[in-house]
Amino acid sequence: MSFEELDHTADVLMRVRGATMSELFSDAGRAMFHVMYGPCEDRGIMRQITLDAEDLESLLIDYLSELLFIADVENIVLCTFAVDLQGTRLSVVARGEPFDPARHAGGALIKGISYFDLAIVKEKDAYVVDIIFDI
Repeated sequence: MSFEELDHTADVLMRVRGATMSELFSDAGRAMFHVMYGPCEDRGIMRQITLDAEDLESLLIDYLSELLFIADVENIVLCTFAVDLQGTRLSVVARGEPFDPARHAGGALIKGISYFDLAIVKEKDAYVVDIIFDI
């Protein structure tokens, strides 16, 4: 569905919406990489991730943290996320491209994802979560 940046004093606060829980997780990944790198294209890089957690909020944090780790260690930018969510088990195929300083150096360095006030909420027609990215 969408994501948008909200005002926050020190870090980056993003509100993410999805018609389904899978879409919410997918857009959360897109939002994080948008903050760090801006535009991205699928240029053949693919990573698969499978995670389990106690609850959906913990799963979201684990998922974003794993994406952050992969991007940092492998020097890649991910931009599309095919998410399959079964309860609190997540499988995702993430696609993207190699990091290119000429195209991707304008964003903010995210150090981690905050648990502070993190709650996935079901609204009338969407799931919504506010995520604080520690920069």
